[in-house]
Amino acid sequence: MTTLRIGVLGASRIAEPAIVKPAQILGHRLVAVAARDRGRAERFAQTHGVERVLDSYEAVIADPEVDVVYNPLANAFHAPWNLKAVEAGKAVLTEKPFARNATEAQLVRAAARERGVPIMEGFHYLFHPIIRRMFDLLEDGTLGALQRVEVVMRMPEPKPDDPRWRLDLAGGAVMDLGCYGLHVHRQLGRFAGGEPTVVTARAVERSPGVDESCDVDLVFPSGATGSSINSMNWEQFEMILRLVGDRGEAFAHDYALQYGDDRITITTDTGTVVEHLGTRSTYTYQLDAFAQHLADGTSFPIDVDDAVSTMELIDSTYRAAGLPLR
Repeated sequence: MTTLRIGVLGASRIAEPAIVKPAQILGHRLVAVAARDRGRAERFAQTHGVERVLDSYEAVIADPEVDVVYNPLANAFHAPWNLKAVEAGKAVLTEKPFARNATEAQLVRAAARERGVPIMEGFHYLFHPIIRRMFDLLEDGTLGALQRVEVVMRMPEPKPDDPRWRLDLAGGAVMDLGCYGLHVHRQLGRFAGGEPTVVTARAVERSPGVDESCDVDLVFPSGATGSSINSMNWEQFEMILRLVGDRGEAFAHDYALQYGDDRITITTDTGTVVEHLGTRSTYTYQLDAFAQHLADGTSFPIDVDDAVSTMELIDSTYRAAGLPLR
């Protein structure tokens, strides 16, 4: 597989687990980084072995040695910088969510298609054996027909100055956490007659328009139901997924594998079993899949249409909660 030459926009905390460590494990190069504060970018480069520091995001995108642009900026800057990278002909791995809203996402999709540039939204959980096993239990009939999906995404409160608390930076619990739960529901639509729709959403605002928590009820065409429970003001981290079928249920204790619990508990008429699916990082699986696609066209399970559809569901959630779109 061809070694990727990666340029990083910003020196964010998520970059270390999401791109630095996977690139090091897989043997890809971290070619360049830029940040609003050059000193911060220099510290990032020194700590993580990035080859050079550039003066601007534009310089990273324009660098002829950069093949792939990784975008972990605040949510409001995902679409604008993804567009700039696409226009420069650079492949993009962007943190979720894809954009601030569906309209922005459609613009990025159109540009990527016009230029023929690969761009992938970083729903890293989807590439790990945990989620593949959960889906296989529906595919092979172990759980029977899907009846209910429950996703819980909770975390302790970020600092007051965190960008996730700012409306102008497209913050909020649904954008940061709920996008995962909504994406899981969409991925499960093939087992329940198609795309889910939002029935109700109940949000608690941290400040006007910015949700610190939001609980979402969904329904599938088959009649199966779902819930996405999200909070950025919880006493501990929780990232759990429960699938209930008419023959059994499966529970992933940490389906995004952010805290090292790789267990799935499966309960059917024959009893309860616990499986361990491995603790290799979800982000490493994700970067491996993206690199394989760039090398030989190997398909991966999400594309720009998927990204737009997820943003449409996020927009529907905010409307149902009575909050403005980002």
